[in-house]
Amino acid sequence: MRKVIIAGNWKMYKTRAQALEMLQKFLDQVYETPEDREIVICAPFTALETLSKGLHGTRVMLGAQNVHWDEEGAYTGEISGPMLTELNVRYVIVGHSERRQYFGETDATVNLRLKAAQKYGLTPILCVGESKQQRDVGEAESVICDQLEEALQDADQNNLVIAYEPIWAIGTGETCNAEEADRIIGIIRKQLKNADVPILYGGSVKPGNIDEIIAKPEIDGALVGGASLMAKDFTRIVNYSPAA
Repeated sequence: MRKVIIAGNWKMYKTRAQALEMLQKFLDQVYETPEDREIVICAPFTALETLSKGLHGTRVMLGAQNVHWDEEGAYTGEISGPMLTELNVRYVIVGHSERRQYFGETDATVNLRLKAAQKYGLTPILCVGESKQQRDVGEAESVICDQLEEALQDADQNNLVIAYEPIWAIGTGETCNAEEADRIIGIIRKQLKNADVPILYGGSVKPGNIDEIIAKPEIDGALVGGASLMAKDFTRIVNYSPAA
């Protein structure tokens, strides 16, 4: 049975005070959200402890935005699995296109981070997706399959979430057509040993398009960027109505 997951990626936004303010507004609105939907907030490292306390006893799970492959070491600016689990973090994003584009992340390092997350009891949210140039020349499927092949080497597919995030749709306001996103996610699912791995769509997900996106049969949820920063918008997204 595939799990439905709505995850917010706050990226490099919100101080601890801002995070707590948003959380208080958000939690007031999700008491009636159907129980079959898992809600995750992936926050900056500085806000994790604040959110961990604020989320205690609620149904919302805490996520981080990166994890290093070693338990400890001389890795300035990195964070380890045990540091995250100590704060009751349950999920961690790995391989986001912004990490690949700006910080030199490769499929090989994504694989190391993904396996480290699983080793320390975290569920990785593996991001894959093509650039506009790659899509325009007909390479979208091959690029994504190559990313999956390397990132999932020796990984446990029983503890895994995948997010299809076309790079050209992240933060641009341009959303991949729901039918096309569903098609690509179907291709991703065929590459997996475990067909029950939840596969999310990410890329300019908004209150106005979530119902159409989530209604597609292959799509199990969403990884939400900017719209997860506002309590009203994120509430509408987690309370989606696919029949609307």
